[in-house]
Amino acid sequence: MTAPPDDRTATGIRAAIAGGDRSAVEVCRESLDRIAAEDPRLNAMTVVLREEALARAAEIDARRQEWSDLPLLGVPITVKDVICTRGQPTTAASRILRGFRPAYDATVVTRLRAAGAVIVGKTNCDEFAMGSSTEHSAYGPTRNPWAPDRTSGGSSGGAAAAVAARFAPVSIASDTGGSVRQPAAFCGVVGLKPTYGRVSRYGLLAFGSSLDQIGPLTLTVADAAAVLGVIAGSDPFDATSGDAPPASPAEAPCGHARGLRIGVPRRLLEAGEAGLDPEVRSAFEAALAAIGEAGAQIVDAHLPHAAYSVPAYYLVAPAEASSNLARYDGVRYGARAGTSAADGDGAADLARMYERTRHAGFGAEVKRRIMLGTYALSAGYYDAYYRKAQQVRSLIRDDYDRAFADAGIDVVATPTTPTPAFPLGDRAEDPLAMYLGDVFTVSANLTGLPAISLPAGRTAAGLPVGFQLTGRPFDEAALFRVGDVLERAAPWWRERPRDGAGGADAEAGRGGNG
Repeated sequence: MTAPPDDRTATGIRAAIAGGDRSAVEVCRESLDRIAAEDPRLNAMTVVLREEALARAAEIDARRQEWSDLPLLGVPITVKDVICTRGQPTTAASRILRGFRPAYDATVVTRLRAAGAVIVGKTNCDEFAMGSSTEHSAYGPTRNPWAPDRTSGGSSGGAAAAVAARFAPVSIASDTGGSVRQPAAFCGVVGLKPTYGRVSRYGLLAFGSSLDQIGPLTLTVADAAAVLGVIAGSDPFDATSGDAPPASPAEAPCGHARGLRIGVPRRLLEAGEAGLDPEVRSAFEAALAAIGEAGAQIVDAHLPHAAYSVPAYYLVAPAEASSNLARYDGVRYGARAGTSAADGDGAADLARMYERTRHAGFGAEVKRRIMLGTYALSAGYYDAYYRKAQQVRSLIRDDYDRAFADAGIDVVATPTTPTPAFPLGDRAEDPLAMYLGDVFTVSANLTGLPAISLPAGRTAAGLPVGFQLTGRPFDEAALFRVGDVLERAAPWWRERPRDGAGGADAEAGRGGNG
């Protein structure tokens, strides 16, 4: 993959360490020092693994020549706090998992370590990954590095903020309805949701098992491709993981998009439900123009059922959450809330313990989704709600299949989010407004298709805007190819938020939405 020779990126750091130009300890210490300086303001981290990370970096330096071919040699990486790390806190940003330290690593963590990565800490998120603002966290909200009064997005807000603030060039997170892509858009970084089954979910604390997928947030498209090459592949511990072949060299980015057809669902963009901000629309059109100038053909994509994706998602996802979170009862899993001596014994006492455990352990948004999901699955309502939502899900997937097969579309383009990052607290009392912000992201999870969010400019206030591409199953290579074209036209990743304030330090790249 073509990548700028810059040692702030994962590919640049790896090359510098492998070549002996920098030491892994030096890079690791810079990462940890930046976290120490900036995280009190941003609250992106739930735990920092300083001693473990420095020890790992020292080991890499000692064995540099032996390990010089490792694809992520010495690269600092953060991991979302819903992914298991052996012996280290993994709480899903929930009180119910306080004190939990897994006895094993998630498969993605095992693969990252084997590739030479240095895990420097865990990142904040909405509780059990349920949210779009990282305000539903037992650790408090994460602030956007570009504008600390605004959300960093969710549920992987800590992961996106960590990359944008240069805590580490890579964060590994989960995406159930846009939880990698939406915060990537709000924080001005690259966020990839791979095809469902491309990356093992073993060791991911489940939210929606048919929707969840682990993916990277990075500074560049090349970094996203490099990380996917490490974490992808079948896994005997995850029956839903696939073993699709990796992209061939002929599919690698080549600096142009000739021969590609980019579909744009204009009817969805014009729909009132989308609530598209004018500045987001302007940045989207400018990004489309840049891709067209690189040789792509821009055509209309007919996705008639996409407008129903949000209601379908918010029936399927809570239903699966209700099932998955039933295990957290204080007996099988989760921190138990005590009972008083006056409660008595027997079944009533046990029921009160369950009630107190779940009441004290779960936050308001998790409780809301559990109740929605339980209702949708209950007798008398299953057919009217859950089954109907699954039928709509099939229609949405059929729309994409027809667009790819019949219309010859290679990639579907939309904004990632209808608005830039909104102020913290702005939607706290209006869950529906929060949910409607997922209008462009949830379809990729309902269909299992790969999707990527790319930086596509700034608003007049300096807030990042995201550009989303959705591709054919297991064709992440097409996303990387188009993303590389857009990144060459406007390398937004070279700008970073100013330390301690909003705004940007322009290290390179162009301003404006062009």
